[in-house]
Amino acid sequence: MTGRVRRKIIRIDETRCNGCGKCVDACHEGALNMVNGKARLVSDVYCDGLGDCIGECPQGAISFETRETEPYDEKLVKELLDRRDNEKAQKAGCPGSIASHLAKGPLTERSSDPGIEKGTVVSELNNWPVQLRLIPVNAPYLPGAELIVAADCTAFAHGDFHRTFLKGSRKVCLIGCPKLDDKENYINKLSEIIRSNSPCSITVVIMEVPCCSAMVRIVEKAIEAAGQDMDLTLVRIGIKGDKLEEETLRYRHKMQKMSLAEQVEGPVQDQDG
Repeated sequence: MTGRVRRKIIRIDETRCNGCGKCVDACHEGALNMVNGKARLVSDVYCDGLGDCIGECPQGAISFETRETEPYDEKLVKELLDRRDNEKAQKAGCPGSIASHLAKGPLTERSSDPGIEKGTVVSELNNWPVQLRLIPVNAPYLPGAELIVAADCTAFAHGDFHRTFLKGSRKVCLIGCPKLDDKENYINKLSEIIRSNSPCSITVVIMEVPCCSAMVRIVEKAIEAAGQDMDLTLVRIGIKGDKLEEETLRYRHKMQKMSLAEQVEGPVQDQDG
């Protein structure tokens, strides 16, 4: 966070606010909330000073003022909006965000299910959701789990992904794209999951393409932030779906040995040569 700056920001006159909430809906940054029936500015860092809320207030309770305050922080705004989206989905009962343990019996029991046609390849998925951003840190299937952190292309490239990586009652699948998604968000989420649930191992499944190695760094940084030792396995999948490489090491907190990501990309060179 940088130092305080003098900038334009909104001001709410609570004596005129009638609690209609229209300003809250109009604020795209999530800077406003209803507290005890009145609109309140959650924090100055969330207010961009553009005033989309002002025109929506029927009571004229919102105006601009220029004062010394913290600068607008777009990163914090994004994190706030992501949290609120997840909370809304949970309250609404959205099946995309409700943590569900899908663990079933052995494969023979699954195959005997009258609803499954003979010869059908059945799912080995034990958890829902699978998208890393949507998984609650306190999901019931996380404590002591064997985490499979997979780049989302791998399940499409590797035809036997379920039986190869997800078979087993303790396997939990977490997917994401290390190139297109927010890396810092993933690091923070994974570190919370590791710190709160002490998984017994993590397997990182990536494609052979260079951008995918960022997923390894994400997991390593999350382990480091959680301050735990961990059995960490790297599996690389070729674009034709074949398994190119598998390697396991004991990742130790603050370890001195070369990281898995450096083994994939090569050692990080000092800027001074």
